Amino acid sequence: MSILKNPVQVFIRNFIRLVVFVPLWLIFALGFFTRGFRGAAPGQFIYGGLLSLVILWIANIIAGMFYILPQWERLVLLRLGKSVGTRGPGLFVIPPFIYSVARILDVRIQTYEVKATKTLTKDNIPIDVTAAIELEVENPEKAAIAVQDYWKTTEWASMEALKSTIGGNDLRPLLSETERIAADLKKIIDSAASDYGINVRAVRITDVGTPPSLVEELAVIARAERSAKAKQIQATAELKVANALAEASNILSASEGSLQLRQIQALLDISKEESAMVIVYPMDGVMGGQIAAAAAGNQANPAAH
Repeated sequence: MSILKNPVQVFIRNFIRLVVFVPLWLIFALGFFTRGFRGAAPGQFIYGGLLSLVILWIANIIAGMFYILPQWERLVLLRLGKSVGTRGPGLFVIPPFIYSVARILDVRIQTYEVKATKTLTKDNIPIDVTAAIELEVENPEKAAIAVQDYWKTTEWASMEALKSTIGGNDLRPLLSETERIAADLKKIIDSAASDYGINVRAVRITDVGTPPSLVEELAVIARAERSAKAKQIQATAELKVANALAEASNILSASEGSLQLRQIQALLDISKEESAMVIVYPMDGVMGGQIAAAAAGNQANPAAH
């Protein structure tokens, strides 16, 4: 924020000019003008005008000693050209001539965007990436003295880091791992910005623009991968079932009577169905087979009518 836009500071300085120094200007300057009108030499008019300018100049110098900074601003102070720290917020007086103001900085959190257009990824795909950078002035003295324009310098460092990050990654991580990419980007920018007193609070990848044809190709690849993964899961499940059946078969064949017990359990499971009819007969008996065939035929005849 500019000093001229600080209404409280402008009011204080104008008050000092009006209440303290304007009466002095009226006493001395108007006295000379009055004597000049009564027949004084023409040189007194010039002397009176110069004296008026000197008084106004002194008034402006003393009024300019008073500074009022809001909570979010800091003033970097120089003494005979050397930095002596920062001042603010609040009201303070800076003596003229020996002390000077290097810069007044806004220390609030600020956000800006950087864009990398048509930048090649590691797998040679041109993309457009937009990132939002959130920063604050952590050390006002460094930000005012170590760099001429900390804002522009940070912006260029962010642009360079963004392009470097894009070039070091394939397209898929840039699309699916934005949080990790943003964290890596934050470390790079913060490492460069800390040299001139800037703290990078956060970096967010807001947009990754890819060619439409590439999006369709990625969708086809994703569908194929999902289909292959589903088939792999199904094959693994079938393999587990086959191994379990083989193990069960070995157990049943090893114990005498186990197979018959399993058959009885299967019959019980079948009998639970409402429309099922169970006929028990010896497996090797011809009579049992005939009985079963006859029963099946009798059950089918009503359906045929």
